[in-house]
Amino acid sequence: MTPEIKTQRLILKPLESGDGQAMQIAFPRWEIVRYLNAAVPWPYPEGAAQNYVDNVVLPAVKEGRGWCWSIRRQEKPEELIGLIELRDAENDNRGFWLVPEWQQRGYMSEACNAVNDFWFKTLGREVLRVPKAAVNTGSVKISRKSGMRLIETGKKEYVAGVLDYELWELTREEWLSH
Repeated sequence: MTPEIKTQRLILKPLESGDGQAMQIAFPRWEIVRYLNAAVPWPYPEGAAQNYVDNVVLPAVKEGRGWCWSIRRQEKPEELIGLIELRDAENDNRGFWLVPEWQQRGYMSEACNAVNDFWFKTLGREVLRVPKAAVNTGSVKISRKSGMRLIETGKKEYVAGVLDYELWELTREEWLSH
């Protein structure tokens, strides 16, 4: 079960089927998708967000192998501004996106801290691994700020093409002492 999480400025609301339309409006922007896994279709087709919610996210949540939240500001909770998710997948435990107009305000760091707490304290996981495109400097900065360390590099296919890839890791012990 995915709980609602409130932070100082955000509401992380469990993703539900009704969020598909808001995602379809907010998500398909080059600034958001370019550094995501190449499996994300581009150009983003109509109905793709609803399909993702109903056929990828919600089944994973139901099976206990995924947790996903819409990101909303407390001052305007009806507006979906991003998504953050945790996954039981080897070397790919967390992913997120935030609409460009709300980036560089600390919102994603705040959301990551909250879901990291959930991963380590509530779920009792021992390690969190997060892959990313090396050129995604905002995401790299968030990893560094949260105490993660780079453990692997290589090449990987992203929506923008083949890019340098990095795998970042954080252990439960490191998080709790951070």
